[in-house]
Formats: sequence, structure tokens, C-alpha cells
Amino acid sequence: MAESGASALSPAPSVRSPLVHAERFVWLHARVLEQRLFAHRFLNGGADPVERALDAYRNEDGGYGHALEPDLRGPVSQPLHTGHALGVLDAIGRCGGQRVERVCRYLTSVSTADGALPAVGPGRRGHPTAPYVRVADHPPSDLLATGPVVGLLHRNEVWHAWLFRATDFCWRAVESLEQARPGEIEAAVAFLDAVPDRPRAEAAADRLGRLVRTQRLAPPTADRSPDRRVGAGHASGERSFVRFPHDFARTPRSLARAWFTDGEMARSLDLLAAQQQEDGGWPNRRPEWAPGAALETRGMATIEALRTLQAHGRHVG
Repeated sequence: MAESGASALSPAPSVRSPLVHAERFVWLHARVLEQRLFAHRFLNGGADPVERALDAYRNEDGGYGHALEPDLRGPVSQPLHTGHALGVLDAIGRCGGQRVERVCRYLTSVSTADGALPAVGPGRRGHPTAPYVRVADHPPSDLLATGPVVGLLHRNEVWHAWLFRATDFCWRAVESLEQARPGEIEAAVAFLDAVPDRPRAEAAADRLGRLVRTQRLAPPTADRSPDRRVGAGHASGERSFVRFPHDFARTPRSLARAWFTDGEMARSLDLLAAQQQEDGGWPNRRPEWAPGAALETRGMATIEALRTLQAHGRHVG
């Protein structure tokens, strides 16, 4: 006899829905941090467990280490780790307060002479690092490291002395981009989507959009395999894979959304959805150099793919 009520009329969820399929992958393969993030975003989990998981990566200097960014192993605090941590705090609505004040003090301590961040500090010496990440004794300022961090802090209305010079650096870097790498464009978008001067940001984004089109930095999905790698010579810390429209415009509200037609964005999102693998996770798009790092990156990529699809109105389950 069928049950009465709303539950009898509701179809059973498909075990092959993207979210249900991804959930098995996350519980089976992802780090505790990504498991907590997944639960928070998709299963009504709390923010406190995410913060506790993130604390395992925090160091006494206010920065983060311990392979939070999987391509940089070892315990040492690094700007890329710390930027990743800010992204986690932003995702759970906790990017503020004393914790972020300590982070800003760390950022100040590792900044270059012009007030910006290097991608990778010299403290990497002696710890395993992906072969495509360059380690220098005197690393230069890097938009890839600085732009997303400055954008996150502005979006959360964090005000700290470090931000003034770092913001000026980002403006100079973004407005001088000509032969840009895809990773630099991603970092520029992360900055422009949140910086307070909206007319200036919109003008800069319009110029970058023309660069993306003329330099074919987001090629039509029919032209290239999602797994095809770009050539050597990418910037230190840059993720060396082909980008598509959804990589630049991760939400419909991004300034980068105007760079692409509705059809181009739809095809890009179709490609992203189709990349979910048989085990439920999305692929590691970085060059694979160590099994542990590759698997950890897949957990991150899976959550990011679901968030991007959901943000653009795609049903994930």
C-alpha cells in the first residue's frame, strides 16, 4: 500500500544525480576540510566544523601551511595557502574578526617591497613542491597570489593597512596586462569583482574581456579537450590548464560573464557537468606529480564544480 502525504507524491532522488554521486566521492576520497565544506554547502552542515578543520592548517605566524594548497607540501606558511584559507572563510561567512586581522599581519610580513604578495616564498626550500611551481630566493610580486586575496578582503569589507598598497599594486597589474596568461585573467577577475571602485573595475573588465576574445584565452569547447594542458612557461604557482568561460565567470554576477554569449556559457557549463567522472568526482586538471596531491586537488575541484554549476542555475540534485 502506497504511503499517503507529500512523500508519496515526490519522486525518489536519482542515485546518479551530480550531487548524490559527488557525495560518495567526497566521503570516500576528500580531505576532512573538503568533507566539512561539502556538508556546509550542500547538506545544511554548520560553519563551526569547517573552521575547526581549517585550524589544522594554521600556523603561529597567522599564515597557513601543511599542504592546504596541495601543490605545496610541508608545514611552512605560504601566501597561496593563506589565500586558500581566506577563500574557505569567505565560503562560510566567517571572513572577518580577529582571525582575519592575524592573517593580514602575516600578509604584511611576507609582502614584497611594493606591498604585494609573492606566489611562493623562499621558505619552500627543503619541502616537496610541484615541479611546475618555481621557488626563488627573492620572489617578485605576483598578481596570481595578490588579486584573489585583495578581492576577498574587499568583498568582506575588511579594512587593514596592508590593503592600501596591495590594492594599488593590483590596479597597476590589471590595467597593464597585455599578453596575459589565463591564470592572470582569473586573478584579475577575482580582484575586479569585489574592489570598491566599480566604474573603474567595469572599464578594466571590459578591456580584459577584449583581450580574452582576441587572444583566445577561453577557446570554444569544441576546439580543445578539457584535459589538454597549456604549454610551459606559465607563471609561478599558476594552474596550467586550458580555461573555459565558466573558469572566468564562476557566477552570473561576475564582470566576466559579459565576455561570453549565452550560448558560449551554456556550452561551457555543459562541458563542466560532463566532466564528472564515474567515481563521482571531477578531474584534477593540474599536471599530476604526486598521487596524494592529485587526489586532494580532486576534492577541491569537485566542490568548485558543483558550486559553479549551482551558481549558474544548473540543477545538481
